[in-house]
Amino acid sequence: MNHIKLIKTEQDHDQALSRLMALMDLDPKPDTAAGDELDVLALLIEKYEQEVFPMDVPDPIEAIKFRMDQQGLIKKDLIPYFGSASKVTEVLNGTRNLSINMIRKLSEGLGISADILIKEPCQKKAVSADINWQAFPLAEMRLRGYFEGFTGSLRELKEYSAEKVTSFLSSVKNGFDLEPAMLRTSAHLRSNDKETNDYALWAWQVRVLQKAKEEQLKTNYAVGTVDLKWMRKLAEMSWSKQGPILAKEYLNSHGIHLIIEPHLPKTYLDGAVCLSPTGNPVVALTLRHDKLDNFWFSLMHELAHIALHVDGTETWFLDNLDAEGGDEIEQQADALAQESLMPNDKWDIDKILEASDVRALAKVLSISPCIAAGRIRYELSEHSMFGKLFREKIRHCFV
Repeated sequence: MNHIKLIKTEQDHDQALSRLMALMDLDPKPDTAAGDELDVLALLIEKYEQEVFPMDVPDPIEAIKFRMDQQGLIKKDLIPYFGSASKVTEVLNGTRNLSINMIRKLSEGLGISADILIKEPCQKKAVSADINWQAFPLAEMRLRGYFEGFTGSLRELKEYSAEKVTSFLSSVKNGFDLEPAMLRTSAHLRSNDKETNDYALWAWQVRVLQKAKEEQLKTNYAVGTVDLKWMRKLAEMSWSKQGPILAKEYLNSHGIHLIIEPHLPKTYLDGAVCLSPTGNPVVALTLRHDKLDNFWFSLMHELAHIALHVDGTETWFLDNLDAEGGDEIEQQADALAQESLMPNDKWDIDKILEASDVRALAKVLSISPCIAAGRIRYELSEHSMFGKLFREKIRHCFV
């Protein structure tokens, strides 16, 4: 067997081709030295030519026009694949992109390979994914700016939902891993008997990760930072009118994201906690109930998960705090949250009868009186107690 080397130059390529032609003239038998040399040379030549002379992928529109010529089709014949005569004209003129639905119909009906029709990487992923794209709350997602740069109509969004949602899900690391089928095994979900829209929940989680990705923290989280003492120090900030903003700064300074993202329809979320791809905890609150006491309890509940439960075995903790009780994990988080805001040894509901009692207790604990009043209303199921007092709102802090 002649000495064989990698083909790196045009001269190497010419020499290899000459040797290949000579071997082919000899017509060597398989499993002989000459036969093996022929096979190896053919592979090396093919590899070199693929790298130096790559074949252009056919243009999708030219492929469609070629098939039309082959089968004698006119524009009218393409309406079933595109949806209308105007769309046929726009696609063939290059002013409208092919949608995933069009690609599938053309591939099945005209036998054009989907690989030829697909131009964008996100389309390739969307075609292979078994996802009900219309199940996402597209109108609400569009309204809130989930699809960056998209200014089209809702009708157009629905037509290109597969592409737009795929791009949205791909904007964060492992965004597709939060697919509803996986969600049930990789997240701890506290919910009530209401039917949750898994696709809306999936979109909300990705949006939270998007915002965390955009938020630059000056330090990384040190495991063990969040404990009862740390949480009590945070709770004292509630006394200030700027308490919620101070809380965000406090969390950020310890390597914890605090993301405010309103819940999507049929998710019934108050808060969640997860780890970002960089390992920093992400606390997300929806402010579903526009009340200061709800903000502080939801925040402490999620921080309690960080202190007690976030160890990498659960991807997410998702909480509807209107759901009564919860499992042992949720009860532990509730207990630590309550203890951080109002220690049990300082809490005696029978001694808190008037607004002045609320203020006195709040002063002793250095917390907002809204927190004390909120707990009393909750435990007694008397939501009208204290009238209009101690009902500060929260959303305006994060506009």
